[in-house]
This record gives sequence, structure tokens and C-alpha cells, in this order.
Amino acid sequence: QVQLVESGGGLVQAGGSLRLSCAASGRTFNNYPMGWFRQAPGKDREFVAAINWSGSSTYYADSVKGRFTISRDNTKNTVYLQMNSLEPEDTAVYYCAAREYGVTATPAQYRYWGQGTQVTVSS
Repeated sequence: QVQLVESGGGLVQAGGSLRLSCAASGRTFNNYPMGWFRQAPGKDREFVAAINWSGSSTYYADSVKGRFTISRDNTKNTVYLQMNSLEPEDTAVYYCAAREYGVTATPAQYRYWGQGTQVTVSS
């Protein structure tokens, strides 16, 4: 069983930065691929970024590539999402998620989810 808790969301002006954190509990965190997703009002949950268990491979949605960076610190059981050059279109609730095997961009294939953290970017 894995429990995930996101933090670091908030209100920021366009062009600003935020760093989201996702703290995980569970002894097998180090083995799990992790993903960040977001959901804006009235829209489906969408893929943002993902990272494999070791941190050696990362994947990004085209909309955030070059602006966002996903990383993990397995000694701290934490995954991060550094978000730079934020745009109003990035406004959403951001969720981290975990699954047992393989990196994927499909939300339905992730078993464990956090409660989400709100990110609001003003223009």
C-alpha cells in the first residue's frame, strides 16, 4: 500500500515558478514509477510528467516540455515537479500517482493517487 500527499501548490503570476512535492509512504516506494497529472475545471485529467523508479528516465507532455522538470529522491520517498515559466493555462489541481510497473501517461493505469494540490496562475 502506498499513500501519497502533495504539497507546494499556490497562486503565482504568469512567468513565475512553483515546486510541487509528493511525499510517499510505503516500503516499496523506491520501486514504483511515478507520475504527475493535472485536472482543470470541466476538463479530463491529463498527463504532465512521469519518472521511472530510479529517476534515470523522465517523460513530459508536449505542453510542459522545457518548462517543467520531474525528479525524485528515493532517500526521502519524495517526487518533485519543478514548474517554471508558468502560464494561466497551467492552472489546475495537480495530482501525483504511483503504479507498480512501467511508466505510462494513462491516468487509469495508476493505482495510487494523492489528494491533489491547487495551482493557480494569474495573467
